[in-house]
Amino acid sequence: MAVITTKAIVLNSLKYSDTSLIVKCYTAEEGLKAYIIKGVLKAKKGGIKAAYFQPLTQLNLVANHSTKSSLHTLKEVQILNPYKTIFRDIVKQSVVLFISEVLSNSIQEEEKNTDFYNYLEAALIWLDAHDKISNFHLLFLLNASRFLGFYPDISEIERSGFDLLNGSFSEATGNRNIISGNELFQFKKLLGINFDTIENASFSKKERQLVLQIIIRYFELHLDGFRKPKSLQILETVFN
Repeated sequence: MAVITTKAIVLNSLKYSDTSLIVKCYTAEEGLKAYIIKGVLKAKKGGIKAAYFQPLTQLNLVANHSTKSSLHTLKEVQILNPYKTIFRDIVKQSVVLFISEVLSNSIQEEEKNTDFYNYLEAALIWLDAHDKISNFHLLFLLNASRFLGFYPDISEIERSGFDLLNGSFSEATGNRNIISGNELFQFKKLLGINFDTIENASFSKKERQLVLQIIIRYFELHLDGFRKPKSLQILETVFN
């Protein structure tokens, strides 16, 4: 058993028995970790609160990491970078629900990845601080693919197709995993931009849905066991 102090981002939480939660977090120091938090759903003053474990909340944890079990325990929890708008805004809530589900499906490694952690932290702080966020989830996912190991190779970006399976541009456009034409045109708008220039990439509702479907297909092809997010429908409804 080792006592670890680390920043962490909540990916999801599941009710366990009537009073407890199992919470999956992406930690800055040790990658993916699951914690059992006993009695947290019982009404009591002080101590660790269930509200700390909403999707993508940023925390500071003092945790007992067991060498014998995949479930660990928490000694102390504090909220880090508290959000001002995310949990009050129905659109942002839907975005957070969606990306937390995608991240839960995507992050499988139990190892430290400081760059990925810093990216997630900065992106969520940006989302909380900005109003024009209708394209945020598109760029968030595409840029996350860099840390998951399959960001598009843009060295031959002038070619007429993009091969979703190989993650590279291609002239062969007959294959079902190759996008071209309008699909490619829309997809390319996201390449090489950052959150501060995201509103310069203009998408109609239809184009936004198209690009999101392409990105989800891209994730499905590159991540074993990746499931289409259940919250996709909620997200599409909100942006309509």
